[in-house]
Amino acid sequence: MRGFKFNGYKEGKYGVSIIYSEVPALVSATFTKNRVKAHPVILCQELLKKKEKFRAIVVNSGNANCYTNGGMEDAKKMQEIVSKLLNIEKEDILVASTGVIGRKMPMDIIEDRIKKAYERLKRGNNLEETAKAIMTTDTFPKYVVKKVGDVNIVGIAKGAGMIHPNMATMLCFVLTDVKIEKDELDNLLKEMVEKTFNRISVDGDTSTNDSVFIMANGLSNINYKEIKEEFDNALFEVFDTLARMIVKDGEGASKFMEVIVKGAKSKEDAEKACKSVINSLLVKTAVFGGDPNWGRILAAVGYSGADFNPEEIDIILKSGEEEVYLVKDGNVLADEGSEELKKAEKLMKNKEITFIIDLKAGTFEDKAYGCDLTYEYVRINSEYTT
Repeated sequence: MRGFKFNGYKEGKYGVSIIYSEVPALVSATFTKNRVKAHPVILCQELLKKKEKFRAIVVNSGNANCYTNGGMEDAKKMQEIVSKLLNIEKEDILVASTGVIGRKMPMDIIEDRIKKAYERLKRGNNLEETAKAIMTTDTFPKYVVKKVGDVNIVGIAKGAGMIHPNMATMLCFVLTDVKIEKDELDNLLKEMVEKTFNRISVDGDTSTNDSVFIMANGLSNINYKEIKEEFDNALFEVFDTLARMIVKDGEGASKFMEVIVKGAKSKEDAEKACKSVINSLLVKTAVFGGDPNWGRILAAVGYSGADFNPEEIDIILKSGEEEVYLVKDGNVLADEGSEELKKAEKLMKNKEITFIIDLKAGTFEDKAYGCDLTYEYVRINSEYTT
């Protein structure tokens, strides 16, 4: 990866990762829409209004640095520590945090983790350690590597709970050495987030710390315009893979669920119907119980606000290469005692399932990812301080 260094260190509850570019790199970012924002989010938003290029991102886990007295000073202290270690300006460093909300940052511990992460950074790049150091309730590190000819793309993410189709509770850092203009980078990030992270759901909660960053240092000397189609496809694969990883790692999740809505009257209707189904607690619990409860899906589409005729809808359950109609042309096929219901019950036992909903009202479609809601989710979150 030309010009980028990254590594991390975690001990006990607290960890830190450092991402560093040897040259100033263009940065585009998007953040939580929650009115309650963590101090690092506010700091980054202020910095990004003033300049386009940065050298580093420092990320801590174990504390959200949100809704605390002195939180902004703590975020700036993290900048200061890293600036001295890397010998760069404080204003060239972005900050992200994840963890418990409302607790004072243990800056002595965070400073120790920053220094240990820096010692590892000096030894070389380690994607796995970078991803592990920022985990909270995650059960596995999330990272992806892609190449487009001589151009490199690396994606690192964390996230498992508080995931809702409004970017979800997550941190994501994408690095590339492609040569690109700032407006092109901004447009790309907006498009990728909208297609992926804004289409995932675990539990319907939107975090205070959501942040997605993309850094481009241009050191490949390959212009984005020359490889636009291939680069866009590879970047989408990075974002889409990370989004799927987050959903599959949903707190306590035992099943992965994809919802595809076809035949919508408008793009907005397709999106609304997708998000309504993927975020329905009744659908999630039915998936956990292996119950092909098409009625809950139909109800979720019905209250989504999408325009369609319920007497024409199709609802299909698919897993692997097998599929079965639950509802076809508004007629229930998966009725009590039917072969369709027996097949549906069998498919619902699988770990990955897809619901395909054809509204037959137009030509637009959309998709979203989600997971089931389990006893384990309740246990994890009843034992986890906010």
